[in-house]
Amino acid sequence: MSPYAHITGWGMVVPERILTNQELAELVETTDEWIVSRTGIRERHIASDDQTTASLAAEAALKALSVARLKPSDIDLIIVATSSPEHIFPATACLVQDRIGAVKAGAFDLLAACSGFIYALHMASQAIRSRSITNDLVND
Repeated sequence: MSPYAHITGWGMVVPERILTNQELAELVETTDEWIVSRTGIRERHIASDDQTTASLAAEAALKALSVARLKPSDIDLIIVATSSPEHIFPATACLVQDRIGAVKAGAFDLLAACSGFIYALHMASQAIRSRSITNDLVND
């Protein structure tokens, strides 16, 4: 019988600063209606100067670990699915690994645009099902 993989924890972090379409319309020639009709977007979160892809991912990771009742040392692999890595090298996943103290985890970034989370989740579940790891952390 092969092991199965399931989601046991989740965490979310977004920057506090919100930029509305109205604020954007004051900066460039556009309107809320124009933006919403073409994109569906009404507002977006803007990272502060001290927030990065890795800092937001690490904060979300710690929340997910808390929900899953796991310690960073329980994690075997970290996959960060992102289209905005901090650097090409080292991988953002390595920065997350260091920030949360996941000392035995392998780590890599998966850059696959909108489908990145699906691919990362699939790779994580296959690693668990093949018994090469026990606990994986996927950031998107």
